Amino acid sequence: MTERTCLSIVLAAGEGTRMKSAKPKVLHEVAGLSMVGHVLRAVAAAGGTAAAVIVGPDREDVAAEVRRQVPDATIHVQRDRLGTAHAVLHACEVIARGFDDVIVAFGDTPLVTPETFARLRAALRDGAAVAVLGFEAADPFGYGRLVMEGGTLASIVEEKDASEAERAITLCNGGLMALRGDGALALLERIGNANAKGEYYLTDAVALARAAGLATAIVLAPEEEVRGVNDRVQLAEVEAIAQGRLRVAAMRGGVTMAAPETVFLAYDTVLGRDVSLEPHVVFGPGVTIADDVTIRAYSHLAGCTVAAGAIIGPFARIRPKSRIGEKVHIGNFVEVNRTSIAAKAEANHLAYLGDATIGEGTNIGAGTITCNFDGADKHPTVIGRDVFVGSNSTLVAPLTIGDEVLIAAGSTITLDAKDGALVFGRAKQAGLPGRGAERIRLNKERRAARKAKEQGKG
Repeated sequence: MTERTCLSIVLAAGEGTRMKSAKPKVLHEVAGLSMVGHVLRAVAAAGGTAAAVIVGPDREDVAAEVRRQVPDATIHVQRDRLGTAHAVLHACEVIARGFDDVIVAFGDTPLVTPETFARLRAALRDGAAVAVLGFEAADPFGYGRLVMEGGTLASIVEEKDASEAERAITLCNGGLMALRGDGALALLERIGNANAKGEYYLTDAVALARAAGLATAIVLAPEEEVRGVNDRVQLAEVEAIAQGRLRVAAMRGGVTMAAPETVFLAYDTVLGRDVSLEPHVVFGPGVTIADDVTIRAYSHLAGCTVAAGAIIGPFARIRPKSRIGEKVHIGNFVEVNRTSIAAKAEANHLAYLGDATIGEGTNIGAGTITCNFDGADKHPTVIGRDVFVGSNSTLVAPLTIGDEVLIAAGSTITLDAKDGALVFGRAKQAGLPGRGAERIRLNKERRAARKAKEQGKG
């Protein structure tokens, strides 16, 4: 349907008071992306060519997130909450520009897939003036009911306006609707508010279309796909569904997970073939992992790339703007931040590498840190190829270490080192005969006296 134009109208004006949050509901994240971001990405993937988003007053934070996702989206402020049709009509000027399809979506339903949006559009292409997303509800209470006549959709009746017979219907409204563009504005402007809540219901477009002799259609989706979020409990439930989808897709793409339920992925995590993920691995947004990489248990990665054959963890943290080269080993309790590490380098134990560039084949000893922050500014450390950094070394940036340099264990390095140098920076060791044993005996006596005193009090 690339030849058909499509306007996506996303309703994102709700404050979400049940979230108990200073942040508007649609900005709460699922798999590392705001809920409204999920919706915008899905409709765009279904061929949306323009987007209009309805936000609440003084919600520049929502508008900023919308523009981050869709820079050319139009923003429309809804000050009075008079129903869904009233909200949609805030975008009337955009609708009037003329689109083949108009989709109305909600910013708090992040699980609707691009395929479902595409099926709604397909119903319009096939002749429907109005297409509604429906589902079979396990418990229909609270949902609008899809009322059928002669095998076609006749109307949508809200719970408060439904008769006893209509409340028994389990085919329910999923909220999303698609309208044929050439008649959308006329239908929306005819919607009234003669109902129990005195609001302008978007759902009334179905009955109005039928009364005008226009075709209507239902597109069915699984109930979990149309789930909205109103509180933190529902947010957690939606997160669990999203993570399940991501894990299944990853495993079907060639990833091994020893305990899938403990691995958390971001919406944009890219995992190559034959990647192995041990338990309790967490990915933040912006991670790309190449083939044959092993991520060991309890590691956290965000905003980074890892090349083929690397081994990360356990208990490693790879922070944003880091690049891990081929067959690099990053071991337990190593943190890497804004650092590039070339192929076959190793940092196997207890290190912090920040704002650094590390050459091929270099070994970073246990306890090594790059001192990149002077209290005001960050400074770089450049380490060449085949360097051996001894354990417990402190590298004070800005610093450049050449190729094949050996840094003695326990050194504090503040000056650049040329290729091939042996470098050390230690305080001179001194010894005082007998003073160690004397101090040890004194400490034992003090501990024994304290223990006796405590027992005497008991």
